Amino acid sequence: MNKKWLVVVSLLMLTLTNAIAAPPPELNRASQLEVIDTLVAKLNANYVFPDKAKQAEAVLRQRQREGKYDGITDGKQLAKQLSDDIEGVIQDKHLSVNFSPRPVPSEESMPPPPQTRAEWEKRAPPEVLERVRASNLGVEKVDRLSPAIGYLQISSFAPAFLVSDKYAAAMNELADTEGLIIDLRNNGGGGGDSVALLISYFFDERTRLNDTWERSTNTTTQYWTQEKLDGKRYGGKKPVFILAGPETKSAAEAFAYTMQTLKRATVIGERTWGGAHAARPYRLGEHFFATIPSRRTISPITKTNWEGVGVIPDVAATPDNALAVARDLLQRRLQGSAAPGAVGH
Repeated sequence: MNKKWLVVVSLLMLTLTNAIAAPPPELNRASQLEVIDTLVAKLNANYVFPDKAKQAEAVLRQRQREGKYDGITDGKQLAKQLSDDIEGVIQDKHLSVNFSPRPVPSEESMPPPPQTRAEWEKRAPPEVLERVRASNLGVEKVDRLSPAIGYLQISSFAPAFLVSDKYAAAMNELADTEGLIIDLRNNGGGGGDSVALLISYFFDERTRLNDTWERSTNTTTQYWTQEKLDGKRYGGKKPVFILAGPETKSAAEAFAYTMQTLKRATVIGERTWGGAHAARPYRLGEHFFATIPSRRTISPITKTNWEGVGVIPDVAATPDNALAVARDLLQRRLQGSAAPGAVGH
């Protein structure tokens, strides 16, 4: 997920969390029609594949004619039914319809996303600031499995302006290891900017990572490694193994897929979640919003991405066994006893 959109989603969640709670009104015919009509309009205007949006519209209108939504008076139930009906046409991991007991702010009232930590801290509520300052921001563990083998466990990719110092500290601690295992088995995703930042530590020269195509502007943006880093560069030669599985999602998949396609890492585990399209929220009504993807990641190497198929590991292993497999392969690699081609890249 793109950094700007991640922050927009976060701001929306903060707004909903800190709004004054009030029991939502019972869903009536007029509010139901507003939600469906707005959903159809937002899909047609923004979804990354316009033809799929039209197919979703046809299904939703058919369900309306059949009276499928008429008896639904519960907001959560309507949101789930709409999500399920769309999923029958569009199998997009990031697309969903959501209900909020608290009023959803208008898109126009949402401030532009912060670009720096200082700007973010000015806006975040005190309880959120305290929680973030006390958290590890997804950098769960920095360790050595042996004097030569480093281990980095990451559970999410927080915005780079929040997590860059933690990445620097981790890479400084791991810089003198001979090989590294990065554990993304339970990483739910996050921001693409922090993905690009962390990947930058594993290349010696400026390297093109991936492109994103934006439907609303019909423009393609290239993403490259960063030349200036706060921590020690790990370099482009030492072996890197990535642990992945079904709970490796979104931005975590971007990290694994990009490192794999650039032949900079070996992925070990099971096929990942399969969500590659960046999404943002759109207000559908007073208590409804839809998360709709309108940006598509494109690898300059494969000319595609992992949407719907996931990242396919180089070495298959169950999630519970992936670390042991990676450690064994890496140890043999470092000792020079691995069979040719046995450990992939």
